[in-house]
Amino acid sequence: MTEKIYIFDFGSQYTQLIARRVRELNVYCEIHPYNHLPVIDKEVKGIILSGSPHSVFDNDAPSIELDSLRGELPVLGVCYGAQLTAFEAGGKVVRSETREYGRANLEFINDRNPLLRHITAKSQVWMSHGDTIKELPEDFTIIASTKDVKVAAFQVEGEETYGIQFHPEVTHSTEGEQLLKNFLVDICGCAQDWTPAHFVEDTIADLKEKLGNDKVVMGLSGGVDSSVAAMLLHRAIGENLYCIFVDNGLLRKDEFETVLHSYEDMGLNVKGVDAKDAFYKELSGVTDPEQKRKVIGRVFIEVFDDESHKIEDVKWLGQGTIYPDVIESVSVKGPSATIKSHHNVGGLPDFMKLKVVEPLNTLFKDEVRRVGKELEIKQIILGRHPFPGPGLGIRILSDITPEKVRILQEVDHIFIKGLKDYGLYDDVWQAGVMLLPVQSVGVMGDERTYENVVALRAVASLDGMTADWVHLPYDFLAEVSNKIINRVKGVNRVVYDISSKPPATIEWE
Repeated sequence: MTEKIYIFDFGSQYTQLIARRVRELNVYCEIHPYNHLPVIDKEVKGIILSGSPHSVFDNDAPSIELDSLRGELPVLGVCYGAQLTAFEAGGKVVRSETREYGRANLEFINDRNPLLRHITAKSQVWMSHGDTIKELPEDFTIIASTKDVKVAAFQVEGEETYGIQFHPEVTHSTEGEQLLKNFLVDICGCAQDWTPAHFVEDTIADLKEKLGNDKVVMGLSGGVDSSVAAMLLHRAIGENLYCIFVDNGLLRKDEFETVLHSYEDMGLNVKGVDAKDAFYKELSGVTDPEQKRKVIGRVFIEVFDDESHKIEDVKWLGQGTIYPDVIESVSVKGPSATIKSHHNVGGLPDFMKLKVVEPLNTLFKDEVRRVGKELEIKQIILGRHPFPGPGLGIRILSDITPEKVRILQEVDHIFIKGLKDYGLYDDVWQAGVMLLPVQSVGVMGDERTYENVVALRAVASLDGMTADWVHLPYDFLAEVSNKIINRVKGVNRVVYDISSKPPATIEWE
């Protein structure tokens, strides 16, 4: 069995970052909201208590029964987790006179303490809290301080219970990785053996046991998640995996043929379905973005269901769900408000009586790519930018017609090929083009034109939650703009989107 660390989430924006840092140290961990705590089994080696936007003084302050954990397992409280640990044991927590936010340096370090071993004097840490621990309970000992924060870190005497007022998971804490390694390896005794190879081996074995000789049907998108999930299933059950790749008429130029060929090279049992006309018919005249998504999702399910029924005795539906989707569905505050509904193509309808298998539902996106590399999936798939489920349907900011799709495919092809030719593609997290519902005056030769405007978008991001626009070179933008206007009939103006998220989302719809 895989050893693991539990992270109890009190609602901090940094909780997923803690998990990523733990996993980067080859230790498996899981995030659980404080109000949905799991059973602690023998594989759990330690507990990390996250930060929180709340104060321990709030009437609805999140809390857990710490007495059942302390002394039984190593515990590390981070920021709010540290304040809660001290507060519940009788310590004094007060509102900070000034909000302690930003860089600080550890003026005092007990480097004999296991948590702070190899942490150097004046080590920079990142503070982000409005409350501070004023007095510790009698059996708590200060093990680190900054100039302004006396209790920057503590340990409970006779226990492997620790608290820190700073955030080791952010890069601004320059030795945060060392501190986490001290906790995970020296204190919790983790073996650091959770690697992509380990994951592949364990997952394939689990899938073989779970699925046996059952048949699985899975919709492929050409993206990283569904491709890696399909390969894991293929390694486990071979020809009993039936893959369906639907051309909804909203893919990139030549993408259907290119991706289908790649899948066949990978040995997957895949069927391509040309359903463009069905999607175009149902989308005719639809301009509302959310309605577009619903139509695309509904038609996809109808096509997928029709193809699935051509396969006898299918019992499972394979999906490329990844860990952030799972975390979101059981977050501290419950499922988040729907910002956009295209993360899942529309969900599994009641009439499809299939059990669901999700081989990647414990992995973050960067981990999916590492597993894909272990599975020897081609870089052309693993390095592919994220692409929205509704495809170009939400990049055409008006009703959808085959002609508009043609124009956008041609413009998008020039932009993406340009990024690759200039060696910029891998520096960009996601790129695409929007066809705007406006036309502008132009002059081509001796003729006056009144044609479409397109907007180029390229962003840098780690996970899509926040994103900055990429400062593409002017000569590159000039060349791409000229090619688009000269080669794509129907476009006479190109603009570049320089908005970041927040407030602007990555997609325009």
